[in-house]
Amino acid sequence: MTDKAVAAAKGLQNVIVGQTRLSLVNGTEGKLIYVGYKIEDLAEHATFEEVIYLLWHGELPKRQQLDELRRALQAEMHLPAAVMGMLYAFPKTATPMAVLRTAVSMLALYDPKADDNSVEENRRKALQLTAKVPVIVAAWERARNGKEPIPARPDYSFAQNFLWMLKGTEPQPQEAAVIDAYLVLLSEHGMNASTFSARVTTSTLSDMYSAMTTAIGTLKGAAHGGANEEAMRMFFEIGSAENVENWFNTYVKTKQKRVMGMGHRVYKALDPRAAVLRRKAEEMSRATNNMHWFNLAVKLEEVARQDPEFIEKKLYPNVDYYSAIALYTLGIPMDQFTPLFAIARMPGWAAHVLEQWADNRLIRPDVEYIGPMDLEWKPIDQR
Repeated sequence: MTDKAVAAAKGLQNVIVGQTRLSLVNGTEGKLIYVGYKIEDLAEHATFEEVIYLLWHGELPKRQQLDELRRALQAEMHLPAAVMGMLYAFPKTATPMAVLRTAVSMLALYDPKADDNSVEENRRKALQLTAKVPVIVAAWERARNGKEPIPARPDYSFAQNFLWMLKGTEPQPQEAAVIDAYLVLLSEHGMNASTFSARVTTSTLSDMYSAMTTAIGTLKGAAHGGANEEAMRMFFEIGSAENVENWFNTYVKTKQKRVMGMGHRVYKALDPRAAVLRRKAEEMSRATNNMHWFNLAVKLEEVARQDPEFIEKKLYPNVDYYSAIALYTLGIPMDQFTPLFAIARMPGWAAHVLEQWADNRLIRPDVEYIGPMDLEWKPIDQR
């Protein structure tokens, strides 16, 4: 193996691939910072719109700036008629993430400046995509259930509008607060797989729509954005808090199954987002008088965290673990968990695209060849 190859690692683990001013992920200490602000403070005090402005402008907005951003986002919460029509023409069995990926790609066809990569145009596209992705997610949920789409309301916040377009009922303050916190917590997270893929696409001088389509396709994977859905399916399989220890001993201790939503590629301490989402999940469970799934999750965490292997490997709940409970209690369909993740991450992806363009170079890493050498060519009848 060459000295150059020694520096590489499987999955690029611990390999620094660039610089960013957008977020700091400190996995050892369990810290997450957006442009200088601790995620705990942002989740407690900031709205999603404020975080969008922070990621795009490097500072928190003043009142007028926030009001202007909210109006601009609301004004773009609609789809071209052809795109909406296609949503209603898609097979009802299509997965929401596949629908979202396809619809975002389609949006480029109705943007005459889709290939204009000036800063001004990319900022416009960032805003439009951030506004339109929740419309796509909500419209598809209604389309596959034979219901008409619901237009956004100018008097609602981003989080309120998502719930309104999805369900058609006035969102309760606590429901909107949970969605708002979720969107804040997942809007940015360093050089994760989907962000990296968006930056790779951007580095080729491709357009914003292509970069976002790439990112959505990457997030679709179960090892990335799909983990919260898998966590909820695991809770269903376990069934009740009383069955946790038996399930853990039968399947986890024998290496037949993993505890979905525990452990993280980066965090070797409690994911700070998980701590916030645990509180939100408990609040929603109490508000709906349904503590069943929350109690199960707490019990499983307790059992796992007492296991020597989990202690040694520093496996803690990650963002997916309690977010599954919070979203399910809100009435979000399980296969819409990852699309909601995409809604949250869209402004972060866009911010990375803008950052990549500001100092771009084609991302083209090396790879170590480990295949055969100097094979002798043989005619086909001699092989």
